[in-house]
Amino acid sequence: MGSTMDRIKGTANEAIGRIKRRLGKATGSLAMQGRGAIQEVKGKGQKALGGAKTMVRHAVKKATTAHWTR
Repeated sequence: MGSTMDRIKGTANEAIGRIKRRLGKATGSLAMQGRGAIQEVKGKGQKALGGAKTMVRHAVKKATTAHWTR
């Protein structure tokens, strides 16, 4: 999966997790709160992975460009 897709899916998972967590809190469901918290963390991880992929891609591009311009 590309970095942009990772970020998009991460944002979606984070938002859905936040909704589940809040819904669980409103209804008193500890299970729903827990599932929401897990999904939020999953989303944050996906977003971080997307960012890392972008940084690596830019670093590789910069390194290969610098090598060829000397």
